[in-house]
Amino acid sequence: MREFRIEIPEPELDDLRERLARTRWPDPGTAPGWTQGVPLDYARELCDHWARRYDWRRCEAEINAYPQFRTGLDGGGDDTVEVQLLHVRSPHRGALPLLLTHGWPGSIVEFLGIIPALTDPPDPADAFHLVIPSLPGYGFSGKPTVPGWGVERIATAWAQLMDRLGYDRYGAHGGDWGSMISTALGTGAPENVVGIHLTMPIAAPPPQDERQPLSPEEAQALTARENFLKVGTGYSREQATRPQTLGYGLADSPSGQCMWIVEKFWDWTDCAGHPENVISRDRLLDNVMFYWLPGTGASSARLYWESYDRRRADEVPVPTGVTLFPQELIRLPRHWLERRYTDLRHWHEPAVGGHFAALEQPDVLVDELRTFFRKLR
Repeated sequence: MREFRIEIPEPELDDLRERLARTRWPDPGTAPGWTQGVPLDYARELCDHWARRYDWRRCEAEINAYPQFRTGLDGGGDDTVEVQLLHVRSPHRGALPLLLTHGWPGSIVEFLGIIPALTDPPDPADAFHLVIPSLPGYGFSGKPTVPGWGVERIATAWAQLMDRLGYDRYGAHGGDWGSMISTALGTGAPENVVGIHLTMPIAAPPPQDERQPLSPEEAQALTARENFLKVGTGYSREQATRPQTLGYGLADSPSGQCMWIVEKFWDWTDCAGHPENVISRDRLLDNVMFYWLPGTGASSARLYWESYDRRRADEVPVPTGVTLFPQELIRLPRHWLERRYTDLRHWHEPAVGGHFAALEQPDVLVDELRTFFRKLR
């Protein structure tokens, strides 16, 4: 476990600004708004801000203010990947260790705003020690050089990480890939995991003869899921099948990398039509920088190649909490999820919020984590 700081050389930031200034822009879409993707006028405005006014050193200092480390993990395989992590211990005795795992196109930036509330709450009985790693191939973690780093192997690596930090009893939270990795951790290490909290739990449909009647809200959610699978998953098919080809453009073009990510913050947030209604422009760019600076366009996409079509549905025996936001990508009926998560103890559907809970609704997420884990300490 080696101390680590993010220190980007100034020439790399100069290179980014020069590339942005030389962007070769496409023609505008032929349909209004975001119908065909990020509108040209917003793309140009955002990249101009990125080049002229955005301050990476602010974000760098914010992250470096927390204890930060890198350590090699093998996840039970032959090769090792260096994983970057924040390890922020609470000042309160008896705090529960909590592992927070992001997904794509997120990063540890998602969790920066909730660290103080989780580590130093009004009631010390709700305190957490936080472990916040960047996924292999993401952020400032190392990039796998051989195949095999899918969901289950990352979960094994996270168990190794928590053991290395001296935690033999801990909770886990995640959304997106973080939800699947936390689920795999709960299946693979139930003797260590006191509970998992998820914002995007996945389960297979019950057999036809075991399906219960759906409420109008559940039926609507399944219809929205079918629509998403038809028109909203082009990015995932490309990343799951040809991540290397995609990576050439993402590694070379900052505007391309930015729009590949920002479009999802428009589509997946509860933002009333514009991502900056719920997440500030600079915070959106902070997250993009975790892909641009380390050049992780291809390596992050490879997690889809590893696991997107190989998602398992193992039974999960550990206590599970679910917070299902109204604009989450996939909202499955509770009775579907109870078949997989056999100890489902907490279920809440907030009135507002989307896929990036920690950024969109930080206070709600903090309250949900406190409420769920309060009975498991």
